[in-house]
Amino acid sequence: MYEDLKRKRVVITGGASGIGLATVKRFVDEGAKVVIFDVNKKNLDEVLLELKNVQGILVDVSNESSVVNAFEQVDELLGGVDILISNAGISVRKSFHEITYEQWQKVININLGGMFLCARESIKRMIKEKTGVILFTGSTNGMDGHVYYADYNASKAGVINLAKTIALEYAPWLRVNVLSPGYVMTPMQKAEYTEEMFAEVNEGIPIKRHAEPEEIAALFAFLASNEASYITGQNIPIDGGETA
Repeated sequence: MYEDLKRKRVVITGGASGIGLATVKRFVDEGAKVVIFDVNKKNLDEVLLELKNVQGILVDVSNESSVVNAFEQVDELLGGVDILISNAGISVRKSFHEITYEQWQKVININLGGMFLCARESIKRMIKEKTGVILFTGSTNGMDGHVYYADYNASKAGVINLAKTIALEYAPWLRVNVLSPGYVMTPMQKAEYTEEMFAEVNEGIPIKRHAEPEEIAALFAFLASNEASYITGQNIPIDGGETA
């Protein structure tokens, strides 16, 4: 547990499922004040019923007016933001020549455009107090080529460089890092993979398994805390040794 995370004002995008939900629960346990952004009303409503001490806003992170309005609501709810965990993203498994331009734009607009919009609105608020932490969910797919995910890979490579750029521009008062998971056992992953595919992938991971969302959430908590006060501008893989 990190004492300094108590009472911190935290926005977590894509917080109603998978890595985002695990991260919401971790920051609630840390005593933070959490607002969830999510586009899935059903998932968001279910989470808000389960977790009484968090608040949620229906947001399309790829839509500028939706993001701007959401942060105005955060101002009313929390009076600002100390930590942004920009996590919302999608992936679609397709061969490159089968990717429509519509799909390409959708993936880029959510995975990269959403990161830009949420970071921009957060920094507008953080800059007044000259303090803050922004953490992006990247991916090991943004570090190397992976077949069938050209749009997703390109978006995550963009996220990594976006974070490095923002970190340089707003140092020393703002810390910005990317957490890049490898294979994680999320609903999105389960929807795309068969049991045979899981077994094949696990054989290629030195630790021989997918990560659990809670393991990713634990790293988010560390990177947001003062224990990580000298870490900024970095892309940090969490992949069971895969990229080694």
